[in-house]
Amino acid sequence: MSDGAPGAGETHGFPTPDDTIIGGSGGGGSSGSAGGYSGESSGDRVGPYTLISLLGEGGFGVVWLAERREPFVQQVALKVIKAGMDSNAVIARFEQERQALAIMNHANVARVLDGGLTDRGRPYFAMEYVKGAPITSFCDSRKMAIRDRLAVFLQVCDAVQHAHTKGIIHRDIKPSNILVHRGDGDTPIVKVIDFGVAKALTQRLTERTIFTETGQMLGTPEYMSPEQAEPDATDIDTRSDVYSLGAVLYELLCGSLPFEPRDLRSRAFREIQRIIREVDPPAPATRLSTVATRDAELASSIAAARAERIDSLASLLKRELQWIPLKAMRKERSERYASPNDLAQDIRNYLAGRPLNAVPESTAYRIRKFVRRHRVAVSVTALLAVTVSAAAVVSTIAWMAEARARALAERREGNLRDVLDFQHAQLATVAQEQSGIAMFSEILRQHRTNLALRGMDAQGI
Repeated sequence: MSDGAPGAGETHGFPTPDDTIIGGSGGGGSSGSAGGYSGESSGDRVGPYTLISLLGEGGFGVVWLAERREPFVQQVALKVIKAGMDSNAVIARFEQERQALAIMNHANVARVLDGGLTDRGRPYFAMEYVKGAPITSFCDSRKMAIRDRLAVFLQVCDAVQHAHTKGIIHRDIKPSNILVHRGDGDTPIVKVIDFGVAKALTQRLTERTIFTETGQMLGTPEYMSPEQAEPDATDIDTRSDVYSLGAVLYELLCGSLPFEPRDLRSRAFREIQRIIREVDPPAPATRLSTVATRDAELASSIAAARAERIDSLASLLKRELQWIPLKAMRKERSERYASPNDLAQDIRNYLAGRPLNAVPESTAYRIRKFVRRHRVAVSVTALLAVTVSAAAVVSTIAWMAEARARALAERREGNLRDVLDFQHAQLATVAQEQSGIAMFSEILRQHRTNLALRGMDAQGI
């Protein structure tokens, strides 16, 4: 846990990107001041521990620096559930965090040392005290270059990958939950903390039922995956943490979050959800350029914290480096890195000068995103297109039938005209006088024949 001292980089109160939104009201975390806490006080005993000073507050728990004297001296970060927050659902989630930490054993995950109930019956657990700062503050205060920041970030990926192998999704990865301190040889050591909104994948962590109510968001909006911002955020897997890791990496690189915290949190609850689900973050270089346009002094300080000039940092971010966080933050999780290990491998590829697995978005992917963002408009357009096409087909068939009937009538009329013309031509060639003489001669011949058959003399008659 962080010591919470001024300058450590911890921020409290709304709105800040370190506050976890729980529920649909859009409210943030607590103030973190001892005066606003109505539970334990400095000097109180909790189990074998004596409370020394308040380190900070989250949505449900209060974190104290505490110390035990027997059987040995040990300082711990003691997390106690808040007074008035001890509903069955909250206690269940608190117990889940304690169990989640207890089953993990990794150098970059804060260890659970002890646990129990306070005299007032509220759960607590003691974990190793990490006198560190959030990863962004740690790197900025030491003016760490981009490559050094990437090396530190690799430890974060390893810690989250370990949690995933234990069947645990963190679901609230952000700088204030990634503390860094100096280890042996002045080497930066990462500790991932606060699995308070973790989700168990493969095991039941406590005997109490854990559920997420419809209409709630559990997590921090600036680092939250699109699937966590769904109205019914039940389909969450490990790639949600990959998205959050991408958001932290984005901030480490360009000194700004993908979405401006004050602007994001000033929106209505449903609009915050929509932005997270549908609005693509700008490329890190573009985000840096926007900051520089608005506040040149701030942009220069961001570059200086990375041991770069503003122009050289912008040039660095315009190249393939920015593909890594953008791939981790794809809206479609199937397009993200499959695991923290895959994200870490691409960072190692970059550091070693090898080709990256990350590439710019394909045309097909952009089309799918457009369709997803504009489902209603696309559906209406498609329906209109089908209707127009069907009408066109019907009109074409009717026109073709009419054309065929017209052609048949024209052919029949032509044939009749040909017959009449032929008859007229034949009649025109016959001499009328000759035809009459011939007809009269034939009549006389037939008459003589008849008379002869009767024995009469045709000549005399």
